[in-house]
Amino acid sequence: MKYTVMIPAAGSGKRMGAGQNKLFLKIGEHSILYHTVSVFQEDPNCEEVIMAVKPEEQVVIEEILKQDQHVKPITFVKGGGERQNSVAACISAYKGKGIVLVHDAARPFLNSSIITELVRTANEKGAAIAAVKAKDTIKYAEDGTVKETLAREKLWLVQTPQAFQYELLKEASDSAIAEGFLGTDESMLVERLGHEVQVVESSYDNVKMTTQEDLAIGEILLARRK
Repeated sequence: MKYTVMIPAAGSGKRMGAGQNKLFLKIGEHSILYHTVSVFQEDPNCEEVIMAVKPEEQVVIEEILKQDQHVKPITFVKGGGERQNSVAACISAYKGKGIVLVHDAARPFLNSSIITELVRTANEKGAAIAAVKAKDTIKYAEDGTVKETLAREKLWLVQTPQAFQYELLKEASDSAIAEGFLGTDESMLVERLGHEVQVVESSYDNVKMTTQEDLAIGEILLARRK
């Protein structure tokens, strides 16, 4: 089943401490962003990539992506100060009515089988998110004091992509903006509408490149894939 992917890529990546957009940092021979976009360029079901970027970085990004001779169309839009604003800009640029994915630009090790299952589930149910089961015991604390030990078997660590029927995502995004609500991810906006969101079990390899330690993990994952 065909889909379009929206990639917010206008963040600052301060936690990486790289002094530049972390998406430009390399894992192996190519940048994080190159690896991420290549996943969708190589997926036959992906029809289009819509990417929110900082205007001053667009030329650099276009040059990075040109390295792969990407054949699928990439539409660039102006990113906002918050992720939610960047995704809203991508939504406005989308001209179809089908299934859309939202994916973190800093998750370069996504498995195509996860994409397929997300698209299938979103087509049936309206909304689906990639997530992995929590490995560690998680405790709820206030002011440094444990108040509750949470049931680990019910806890999921949420990743991207997150997949939606377009009209549902647009309604959720428009509602949040109109009401001044800022969510941490797109599924949170859909949940506000009272719509159920399905969980698709993902892979622990689908890690987000956030710190220098993650880059080291990325090198290992890349070598293993090769």
